[in-house]
Amino acid sequence: MTEVVQFYTNPMSRGQIVRWMLEEVGADYETHILDYASGMKAPDYLAINPMGKVPAIVHRGKVVTECAAICAYLADAFPAMGLLPTDDEKADYYRWFFFGAGPVEAAVTNRAAGFEVQPDRERMFGYGNYERTMDALTQALTGRDYICGSRFTAVDVYLGSQVIWGMQFGTMPGNPAFEAYGARLSARPAYLKARNIDNALIAEMQAAQPT
Repeated sequence: MTEVVQFYTNPMSRGQIVRWMLEEVGADYETHILDYASGMKAPDYLAINPMGKVPAIVHRGKVVTECAAICAYLADAFPAMGLLPTDDEKADYYRWFFFGAGPVEAAVTNRAAGFEVQPDRERMFGYGNYERTMDALTQALTGRDYICGSRFTAVDVYLGSQVIWGMQFGTMPGNPAFEAYGARLSARPAYLKARNIDNALIAEMQAAQPT
């Protein structure tokens, strides 16, 4: 069975996270660009991801969706690249992977949509409130280079993308811990290669739009 990863994405989406991860693990992959209006809602793609959204990958005949899951899967599928945690790193690795996919994602997107949790409703939401979520993430990144300490792992691709985008779009505070972390990650060769690929695709899409 083929080892080539089939990668379904749109360059103006969270698919940028997965492309970065694919480049970090050195995977052989084929890119399938889908538009929001039709491609993501076409029957053949809905058979892959019934949510009708990207990114998604197909590898060894299996479908993986959701950015955090894809990043974790690719680290497992390509263990020689060293992006899995050691035994001593597993607690931080899993804790903050799920924190990024849960509290961070919910807190940031809710706030961006104009929704604020009322104090008497905080127990209903897994993240409590936006400020507490950002404080917890800031503490996690203060005094360390990466989530697991001094070594880059797959969790840094996922959580790092959130921090980089959060500061870029103003949905996260530009504090020293976030700024140092984002700068460190955005200098990685795999990040730069993936970003250049997606930027070129975005430029092509924009040039093809009728004026």
